[in-house]
Amino acid sequence: MDIVFNCPNCDQEMAVDQSGAGSQIDCPSCGEHITIPANGKVTTGSLPDVPPRPAPTASPINASAAAKIPMHLKVPVRDKPGESLIDKPKPPLEVVQKGAGKKLRLHTIRRASCIESGHDKFDEKVTAFLQEVTETNLIGIHTISYEMFDVGVQKIMTDYGVLIVYRG
Repeated sequence: MDIVFNCPNCDQEMAVDQSGAGSQIDCPSCGEHITIPANGKVTTGSLPDVPPRPAPTASPINASAAAKIPMHLKVPVRDKPGESLIDKPKPPLEVVQKGAGKKLRLHTIRRASCIESGHDKFDEKVTAFLQEVTETNLIGIHTISYEMFDVGVQKIMTDYGVLIVYRG
């Protein structure tokens, strides 16, 4: 069970284990030397009234509002390093052998973006990209169809393209 009490100098709320009752500590907020009460309440007659001294200038946090926030924190004590909280899975052996650490990538080629000066260059652009990727890195080619609003004719037009999945 914890003993919760306030520093008589700066009114910072603190909590310590019951085994610490009666021991003397320095207040983490103001640095004043105080005695931990046994019953969780600081009596005003037990400590003499001392004018408050300025906070140490070494740490700017002592004068901030954050220093006055009550903290009920417990720090785990371990005699060996703690376990890792985030473990990344190891890649399967097939992936290591084939891809050698290459990531999967996607590339979409739309036919509408391949029209230059009224000429349809879709096949040439797809062929050029596939040659750049090479067959060993190619995983799949998928056709897509989509709708877009054509500003010139003021209509919704249906068009097609390809989605290329590859390692790279």
